[in-house]
Amino acid sequence: MSVRVLLVDDQALIRAGFRMILEAEEDIEVVGECADGNQALDSARRLSPDVVLMDIRMPEMDGIEATRRLVEHDGDRLKVLMLTTFDLDEYVYDALRAGASGFLLKDVPADQLVEGIRIVAGGEALLAPSVTSRLIREFSRTPPSQRELPPSLEELTPRELEVFRLLARGLSNAEIAAELVVSETTVKTHVARVLMKLGVRDRVQAVVLAYESGVVAPGETASE
Repeated sequence: MSVRVLLVDDQALIRAGFRMILEAEEDIEVVGECADGNQALDSARRLSPDVVLMDIRMPEMDGIEATRRLVEHDGDRLKVLMLTTFDLDEYVYDALRAGASGFLLKDVPADQLVEGIRIVAGGEALLAPSVTSRLIREFSRTPPSQRELPPSLEELTPRELEVFRLLARGLSNAEIAAELVVSETTVKTHVARVLMKLGVRDRVQAVVLAYESGVVAPGETASE
């Protein structure tokens, strides 16, 4: 099955470049192009893409609002991969809160663009270290006393809480398995249960929740 991709960017040359790269891949199909968020909402309903490659800054409706509406309507199936000119874009946090599953720079190498789409389509998160660092800075401004622990955290077993903290630090399943000295298959099972119990769509939303609730503290290392 091909990954169906919708391109959303107000620059026609950017869309053309991405289309050329993606259409060279046998397992990726570009199903449409849009120049703003309003068009994206309409096209997503008609074309049923698996991944929306979404620019953040656009006229009419920006990528953040479009992402929020797309996720609310079809978040169980559709994934949004945000495009940004700068890896520390001021809207990174808002886009993650809106439901984006990851970020790519507009000047990303072709192979990373293709791999990023495959990763997000497969249900994984795509968070660059610089994006994670920005999350840490955002939440370091909020005193722990002002953070609220969601009731769903109480449903996690001690091992699941441990996995939650490690994935929130950006560790892959393989890295978590090495840290806990268990199999990668076991980690995948734990991660799936953590996401289900917390009621979050993917690893990106889990990271946001971890910092919001104070489960992971700014400056904390994965082994702490």
